[in-house]
Amino acid sequence: MISIKSAGDVALMREGGKKLGSIMKQLQAMVRPGVATEELDEAAKKLIAQAGAQVAFQGYHGFPGAICISVNDEIVHVVPSKRVLKEGDIVTLDIGCIWQGFYLDMARTMGVGKTTGEADHLIKTTKKALRLGIKKATIGNTVGDIGETIQRFVEGQGYQVVRELCGHGIGKELHEDPKIANFGTRHEGDALKEGMVICIEPMVTQGHWKLRHMDDGHGFATEDGSLSAHFEDTIAITKKGPEVLTKAR
Repeated sequence: MISIKSAGDVALMREGGKKLGSIMKQLQAMVRPGVATEELDEAAKKLIAQAGAQVAFQGYHGFPGAICISVNDEIVHVVPSKRVLKEGDIVTLDIGCIWQGFYLDMARTMGVGKTTGEADHLIKTTKKALRLGIKKATIGNTVGDIGETIQRFVEGQGYQVVRELCGHGIGKELHEDPKIANFGTRHEGDALKEGMVICIEPMVTQGHWKLRHMDDGHGFATEDGSLSAHFEDTIAITKKGPEVLTKAR
C-alpha cells in the first residue's frame, strides 16, 4: 500500500533531508586515497548522532554498518571494512538517517583522487540520469515514466541500468511502496500523487547489468567486474513539482 504523507510529515522529512545532505557533504570531503571505508562509517555514525538523528541502516536485515560504501564494480549494500581507498577508485556513499520517526535516504558516487575519463563519464551520466528521473516525478506521471526516462538516457550513453534492484517509497519505513525501477514503459505502473515521497536511484553499469551477491552477505557487484555508479535522492511529490529533500548542501 502506498503511503500518502501530510504537509506536516513532508516538513519533518525536509528537516531530516537537510541534515542528511549536510552529513553527505562532510563525508564526501573525507574521501581521499589512504582512507579506510570503516573510517568513513565511524565518521557517519558520529555525524548522524551530532545532528540529533538516528542511523537508518545499522541492524537493517542484519547490516552491521551505518552506511553502505561501494567501490568500483560494487553497486550497493557493501559493508564498511578495513579496505583502503586508492587513487583512481570510484566510491559510492549510500547513507540514511531517521529524523522524528521518518527515514531519509541518499547516495552519491565520486572519484578518489584522479580518475579516468571513462570513470568520470560514467559518474556524470548516472548523476544526470537522476536529474532527468526527478523531472518526471510530477503528479499524474507514473513510475514507468521515471524508469523509461532513466533507461533511455543511460542506454543512449552506451551504459546499462541495473534490473535486480530499484528505488522505492520511503517514510515511516525505509522501503515502502511503490517500487521505482530504472527501466520501464511510459504511462505504466503506479501513478504519482501529491504527498507521495519516493527514492529515485539510478544504478548504472559500464558493462552488463547482471549482478552477483558478494561474500559479505549484503553487497552486490557487477557480474562481469565492470565499473558501476549510483546516485539517489529522496523526493516529495508536490503540486509545485518534485521537491528534492536530500540535497548535499
